[in-house]
Amino acid sequence: MLNWVFWSAAIVAVVTTLLPLTNSVVWWIRMWDFPLVHITCFALLTLLACLPFAISQKPLLATVLVAVIVYQGVQIFPYTPLAQTEIDIAQAPSPAVEVSLLSVNVLMENTRHDELIAILEREDPDVLLLMETDERWDSALSGHLGRYPTVKSHIADDHYGLIFATRLPTSRVELLWPVADDTPAVRALLTSPNGTDFNFIGLHPRPPVPGNTTAVRDKQIKDAALMTQSSERPTIVMGDFNDVAWSWTTERFKDYGNLLEPRVGRGMISSFHADYPLLRFPIDQMFMTQDVGLVSFRRLERFGSDHFPMAATVFLPQQEQADNGD
Repeated sequence: MLNWVFWSAAIVAVVTTLLPLTNSVVWWIRMWDFPLVHITCFALLTLLACLPFAISQKPLLATVLVAVIVYQGVQIFPYTPLAQTEIDIAQAPSPAVEVSLLSVNVLMENTRHDELIAILEREDPDVLLLMETDERWDSALSGHLGRYPTVKSHIADDHYGLIFATRLPTSRVELLWPVADDTPAVRALLTSPNGTDFNFIGLHPRPPVPGNTTAVRDKQIKDAALMTQSSERPTIVMGDFNDVAWSWTTERFKDYGNLLEPRVGRGMISSFHADYPLLRFPIDQMFMTQDVGLVSFRRLERFGSDHFPMAATVFLPQQEQADNGD
């Protein structure tokens, strides 16, 4: 009986570790990208629990479990404070040149509008990205959004509404729809307070849940990276990626776009699910090119959504420096 229990547990740990490596777009396979910490803990507990017992082929069982723990640990390690950071915290030349950004998945069914408005009033971001915005959210936030000279929105009742607002000078703002999908992305060309132009890209692709493959999500994330790759300007990407920071999709995104990630070396700073501490994953992302200075990257408080708001403050190089860098 014990042989069956422990070997079954080991097989579960191995299978859930190997499935994402197939690069399949099937939702029930790609969902195993998410719980790496849970799989690691499950394998470790299984290993510790089997030690006192006489198990058939126990050395092989222990080897299999150790291999799972080591492999998953390698994937997790960059998102611990023990790893080296990809982006150092820097001080802006002056507070006047800082750019504050806020990305929020509001949860369409959430009715605690006033709590989010209080957060927006306090943070007062220069660049604001709101996701899952339906007509109720649009109406509730209209007073606050009226402060921004540039607002671009797609209001929808399918959990894929989007509002982008900024007070920065704007040369271009456009909503983009990937092929065969109705979830918009936003692309904007903004000018920082010191006169440097930079790109902002906001994403909210579909998650790996029943009824969805990840093909369109993966393509949307890849296309955002390609836009970054071909750009000569500093670029910032934010949004609810519905993908964890360590998945092969996100790793490819970083490689294609030559992007850096504030979470690396600082911890997971998990953003979802706000209501369940043991089921939290870093899926609300922020990435930037190396010519963007990071002043801060923070997770804010709950306000009724299943996501935490993610806030950042950055600064951009002087235009002459950016040109010389190109």
